[in-house]
Amino acid sequence: MIRDSVIEFLDDQGFEAFGASDGKEALDKLTNGEQLPCLILLDLMMPIMDGRAFREKQLQNPALAEIPVVVFSAYQDVAATANELGVADYLAKPVDLTRLLRIIRQSCLRR
Repeated sequence: MIRDSVIEFLDDQGFEAFGASDGKEALDKLTNGEQLPCLILLDLMMPIMDGRAFREKQLQNPALAEIPVVVFSAYQDVAATANELGVADYLAKPVDLTRLLRIIRQSCLRR
């Protein structure tokens, strides 16, 4: 439900966004897609393949490794986890939409 709300919000802000229900589906979409996104919003808690496993697989694929990742999570130690994963930024849940937009604009304008 949160994923769908964030996608709808980003669409309303003029961004083309798509979602995946788990890390495996996300990797499949990224590797089979025609165009790579300028940013990945990564939830750490997902079924089948969680955010940590996704990040590990992402970094193993040279085509995907360069895409910046922003972690968002309800973990209390989201900052420490984000640092461990070497991501561009992080957001704690509930997501601050103003900050999310600022991060996306900064990341996507650089690419």
